Amino acid sequence: MTAEARRDPLALVGLMQLVSPALPIGAFAWSQGLESAFELGWVNDEESMNAWLSGVLEDGLTACELPLLARLQMAWVNGDRESLQYWNDWLQASRETAELAEEDLRLGQALARLLANLDLLPTSGWLPQRPAYVTLFAWLAHRRGIAVDDAQLGFAWAWLENQLATACKALPLGQTAAQRLIERLRPELVKAVEVANRLTDAELGPVLPGLALASALHETQYSRLFRS
Repeated sequence: MTAEARRDPLALVGLMQLVSPALPIGAFAWSQGLESAFELGWVNDEESMNAWLSGVLEDGLTACELPLLARLQMAWVNGDRESLQYWNDWLQASRETAELAEEDLRLGQALARLLANLDLLPTSGWLPQRPAYVTLFAWLAHRRGIAVDDAQLGFAWAWLENQLATACKALPLGQTAAQRLIERLRPELVKAVEVANRLTDAELGPVLPGLALASALHETQYSRLFRS
């Protein structure tokens, strides 16, 4: 029997729900510094968009959110409150700007409200203080029985979709160009998960000075569509 045949269809549908753009948590309102990169002229066409996304995936998600998601999900599996709080705090401490830190917390708050309305929050006292979006994403992946690597791939896919939606709104980048970028980046998403799962704790941490600068400049950008 193949791995695909063993995959729980309900878990797969749960993952689709979790990464859907229709999930009402307001992810569409955040660009993660990309809007500033447009304003600065760093990203202005399909090729520069591909370079930006590939760089953020390799030096950001691969070394930060994706390995953290695995550690947080395993902490939920093992009922390890100390690890949950540690990695939640570690993630927030890694955010270089006020907007990036706010995005984590605001999306986490929105997802917590949604889960409360669906009666899916963890038992009282289990959520870390100021839970980040990744922490709650990991909780729901655990609750839905989603495999860790599937959850990581879904998280990376949701990030890519949101970034391309941002580009289609703020750049003259059409939907066909966005699909070409997806075709180019799909293998990189798979590779990112594989690399993330080989990293030790000492190797974690984003290295994105350009994104940090763009995000910081966005805080005072005169005309903005997005909150980051």
